[in-house]
Amino acid sequence: MSESFLTSRRDGAVEYLTLNRPDVRNAFNEAVIAQLTAWAARAAADTSLRVVVLAGAGKVFSAGADAEWMARMATYGERENLEDAQRAAAMFRAINALPCAVIGRVHGAALGGGSGLCAVCDIVVAADSAVFGFTETKLGILPAMISPFVLPKIGVSAARELFLTGMRFSALRAREVGLVHQVVAESELDASVAAYVREILTAAPTGVAAAKQLIPHVWGQRPEEVADLTAATIARQRVSPEGQEGLRAFLSKQRPGWAEGVEP
Repeated sequence: MSESFLTSRRDGAVEYLTLNRPDVRNAFNEAVIAQLTAWAARAAADTSLRVVVLAGAGKVFSAGADAEWMARMATYGERENLEDAQRAAAMFRAINALPCAVIGRVHGAALGGGSGLCAVCDIVVAADSAVFGFTETKLGILPAMISPFVLPKIGVSAARELFLTGMRFSALRAREVGLVHQVVAESELDASVAAYVREILTAAPTGVAAAKQLIPHVWGQRPEEVADLTAATIARQRVSPEGQEGLRAFLSKQRPGWAEGVEP
């Protein structure tokens, strides 16, 4: 059996998934991509999973592509490079499409594909010392595979600056452009992540999944273009078991079942 580059710890409805290649700064290679893709398929099928916290072992979150993997890419023809890129793109799509909430816990550096992972997280909490960068152009390539996920987060203007220069930027700049949601001292990372976990656990699982699915369909559309979709979505959720339970709990000033046991 090949070596696992992921470690996982489960705490009830929360999974703590860690990239575990600290010797190479949690860089991606074919094995990491395959393992993350397989993990995402399992996570998508796990209806008891409500939150994933994604982190990196060692000193950094992820430094992007592995040097040995890149050396192999340099020997590939266009077809081999296409197949390789398609596998990586499928990994990002799989994580992005998870129905549960995904929280990125970022420290050290998140470069190239590491910043791409941040883009497919729903929430990113970063240490104030963390460094980000879409550094691909420095290597003569470009952040093509991650662009469908990065652009909705940071917008066209920031992408033109950060993609074209390949420059590294701070956690504060990452928050400014929308890649990161909260910046804290590294010693406060776990507490800040835990606070987000608690908030998500007090939200209805099907509501979270439906809201996550709704966002890309509504974003960029005129209100009249999505009027039928949004009305049908809320109507369907109102009559769902969780929708009914949530409304009854609100009216009776009780906590719904999915929030039982969650610290206030």
